Amino acid sequence: MSSRPHESSGRGPANEIHLRRMPVADALFRLDRYLDEAFTAGLLTVRVVHGKGSGAMRTAVQEALAAHPLVVAFRDGYLGEGDAGVTVVELADRWARPREGGAE
Repeated sequence: MSSRPHESSGRGPANEIHLRRMPVADALFRLDRYLDEAFTAGLLTVRVVHGKGSGAMRTAVQEALAAHPLVVAFRDGYLGEGDAGVTVVELADRWARPREGGAE
């Protein structure tokens, strides 16, 4: 297994990143790098495992996601999906074609 928790065995990023028990600043730095890697790899949906705890990490993660240019949408995990300890993120489609006939 890779020494970096958000990567699979040499085939690009995994579909989730674990940020539990990290200082918030470190977690947000890793999250930003991970989102860039996931987008480049063409992933459309990823999971951010931040844990429940006091909610501080969840709040910081979701604020960062709201401002991130590659994030289309995000939501709390459903029951059985990680609940409030996970945020499910929808990324922009790297392969999507730009709309034609836009405003001029």
